[in-house]
Amino acid sequence: MASPSPQPSDSAESQPAKRREIVGDAGYGFGSEMSHLQRGCYMALWYPFTLLAKLYFRVEVHGRENLPTGQPFIVSPVHRSYVDTPVLALISRQVFRYMGKESLWTNKFGAWFLSMMGGFPVQRGTADRTAIQSAQAVLERGEVLVMFPEGTRREGPVVLPENMNDGPSFISGRTQVPIVPVGIGGTARIMPKGQNMVFPRKLVFVIGEPLAPPEQVRGRVPRRAVREHTDELRVRIQALYDDAQQRATR
Repeated sequence: MASPSPQPSDSAESQPAKRREIVGDAGYGFGSEMSHLQRGCYMALWYPFTLLAKLYFRVEVHGRENLPTGQPFIVSPVHRSYVDTPVLALISRQVFRYMGKESLWTNKFGAWFLSMMGGFPVQRGTADRTAIQSAQAVLERGEVLVMFPEGTRREGPVVLPENMNDGPSFISGRTQVPIVPVGIGGTARIMPKGQNMVFPRKLVFVIGEPLAPPEQVRGRVPRRAVREHTDELRVRIQALYDDAQQRATR
């Protein structure tokens, strides 16, 4: 489940984007607080999944000490495979909240399962006011939010500037929470594009130091500051991705 980042725009606060009809109510999406049942399901699945993943993949996690504790933050990983989202949970026992494209919530069972696992729907590539408000609500409650800054799965060894969305930096500035960049190595070989099989390949995470949020000016974050912050995030993700890829081939 990729995390389509809501895109800030001059009209983001005033013109909500039209949504497709999705399945779920306020308790199962749109960034609402997870119930005890949802959290219980998340952790009940996390433990066996972690055990199986460690047996199937040669999992390495580097830089786990860079994950903040006792405070909200945004996790922003590189995105090269469909398996990036589920395996990301291996880096921490903290419950992660995920933004997902709303088309995944048009199926009743899929909507129920994704919401139980901390997901909530947003529209991809739009200045979606609901998505922005949902992301902000998650962080203001002290939770951890996953946002893929490339928006969707990409190919190749380079994190291209034109593929980077300002969404994570914009939300970081609005909420004044840090972003933790993550490089993921090996997932493009674990589940290559066009393949439905998941292969037993080495999986490496390299977690970078938290990137401080862009500074606010009179209660707002200037657009230029958001774009500069996004570029700095790209540079950090690229370095972490290079490191993770090298470690995954050893």
